[in-house]
Amino acid sequence: MTVRESPFSPDFKPTPYWWDASPQQTDDGADLPGEADVLIIGAGYTGLHAAIQTARAGLSTTVIDAEAAGWGCSTRNGGQVSTSVKPSYAALTKRHGKEIAIALLKEGQASLDHVATFIRQEKIDCDFHTVGRFHGAHTKKQYEGLARECDTNHPGFETNAWMVPRAEQQSELGTEVYHGGMVLPHHSSLDPGKYHAGLLQVARQAGVQIVSHCPATGIEHHATGFDVQTKKGLTKTGKVIVATNGYTGALTPWQQRRIIPIGSYVIATEEVPAELMDLLFPTNRVLSDTRKLVYYYRPSPDRKRVLFGGRVSLGETDPRKSGPKLHAELTRLFPQLAKTRISHSWAGLVGYTFDTLMHCGEDRGLFYAMGYCGSGVGMAGYLGSRMGMRAAGLERGLSAFAKPAFQTRPLYTGKPWFLAPSVIAYRLRDWLGT
Repeated sequence: MTVRESPFSPDFKPTPYWWDASPQQTDDGADLPGEADVLIIGAGYTGLHAAIQTARAGLSTTVIDAEAAGWGCSTRNGGQVSTSVKPSYAALTKRHGKEIAIALLKEGQASLDHVATFIRQEKIDCDFHTVGRFHGAHTKKQYEGLARECDTNHPGFETNAWMVPRAEQQSELGTEVYHGGMVLPHHSSLDPGKYHAGLLQVARQAGVQIVSHCPATGIEHHATGFDVQTKKGLTKTGKVIVATNGYTGALTPWQQRRIIPIGSYVIATEEVPAELMDLLFPTNRVLSDTRKLVYYYRPSPDRKRVLFGGRVSLGETDPRKSGPKLHAELTRLFPQLAKTRISHSWAGLVGYTFDTLMHCGEDRGLFYAMGYCGSGVGMAGYLGSRMGMRAAGLERGLSAFAKPAFQTRPLYTGKPWFLAPSVIAYRLRDWLGT
């Protein structure tokens, strides 16, 4: 396309591609009950998985959400399901010791297994497939680092990963930009919108009451439980589960000081000819790379479009502005897509943490699970289930993610003033290949 041509297709939508098949629900006017055994704040993957556990354990369970159920990143992500834990075995061992490092990575694998098992057992139609991941090395040095990690003996769990040198890269991906990469064969893909819609159905069938467009405005802890004030009234509850991740706010200030909300931006292209899709993405894997400002992308479930996401601005911005920047990066990787326009552009808030680990815990009946660092499709459901089981008294053991301290920083109150300088530093590191 020429400089003057719009990068957007005539039918462009500034909303998630997944919403086309799974539209967001309007406020159905559901009443908020005056009492509940368990009240869950957040109707995304975490909250719904927790609710299914507590409801099936016989506890009256209500889930509230400030927006439509699933309005946040549960229907805005790229549909990539990984083993979730970002730090390497070596890094985790250095920080926490061998025992906790192994336990964390085992739970990462368990999160992927949990999603696959849950979808199969509940018969959720969400285009779930174990396709594997190609993780591209953006420099030769990064390739060498991936190769060392691939050769590491991981006691207690196996990645079964293998390396693909640059000379053989075309068998995985139709680009010359990367210096080879690693294939992680167990990683999977799904349609986030359909997955969330299936979760809603399973939760309702379990007896969960879901009240959307009902923001919580206050939580008061007393001897017998909690009073939770909302836009639709007050609910008395014995236990509260906070499942807000990147949208955690002043309602829970302790968690807010430990979550870094970072915008992640995604585009979907208009339809791509089948022969070009087969050339660029011959294996149908999900894809990512080794840069600090990582790009993640994949073919759509029907292999007609490319979904491409990442961080392309110093601060939060409008998806209409981020869309062309993402398109420029997409065409840098795949020049063959230069004339393919953008059909959808959207954003969501990812919940990052200072140690790049997810965390969960409980304090006198208030439970939380959050901080998925951009890898929440599997881990959100897994930790949500574990928190739900713990709230129901079905699980006495702590998750490994409850053991590392949930860190904050002096003067941090939930607004990441340091984001712009961090992005600049990460861009420099990516350019230098460090």
